[in-house]
Amino acid sequence: MDDFKQAFLELAIEHRVLLFGEFRTKAGRLSPYFFNAGLFNDGVALKRLGEFYAKAITASDLVFDGLFGPAYKGIPLAAAVAIAFAVDGRAVPFSYNRKEIKDHGEGGAIVGAPLAGRVLIVDDVISAGTSVRESVELIRAAGATPCGVAIALDRMERGQGALSATQEVARAFDLPVIAIVDLDDLVDYLAARPGQGDTLAAIQAYREVYGTP
Repeated sequence: MDDFKQAFLELAIEHRVLLFGEFRTKAGRLSPYFFNAGLFNDGVALKRLGEFYAKAITASDLVFDGLFGPAYKGIPLAAAVAIAFAVDGRAVPFSYNRKEIKDHGEGGAIVGAPLAGRVLIVDDVISAGTSVRESVELIRAAGATPCGVAIALDRMERGQGALSATQEVARAFDLPVIAIVDLDDLVDYLAARPGQGDTLAAIQAYREVYGTP
């Protein structure tokens, strides 16, 4: 496992972004783990999170011109990633959308840099793919090209059919999905640590029911 993946999981556990136990997901499934990126809620944690996204994006070799953060969770994420790239000497424009179109002042649905060129969508996870779909429509409507989606965690579990929710999005929009970590990384991380046998067994059992090949 890459060092940044391990460091990301340690940060997520430290901030209780990643919890183990029994949790009801939006899809009604009883999951042995829960991930809530909204708990990266202080400046230090958000700074490090942006750095992890930037490392994963850089490692993917994806070519992009700007970042787009879908409201609401994607807004601070896109900003944090832009700052992380700035520290490395790259000025990356970023923008985000309003949930409600503003009819005064500058107006419109998009805030920040104009959408242009190849735009990378930054979000926390992919569930039903709704925010990605809306983002793709906004980016294309502006005359730009969505070129990928960056997320924090790929749960690697089935969406509406045999494919995972991430695979469904990748296929529906012909976009690569970059994840800081996926479920395989989490399993490897736990397997290397003593006392995690019960958690690993629960995750493997969940995977047998809801996982993808």
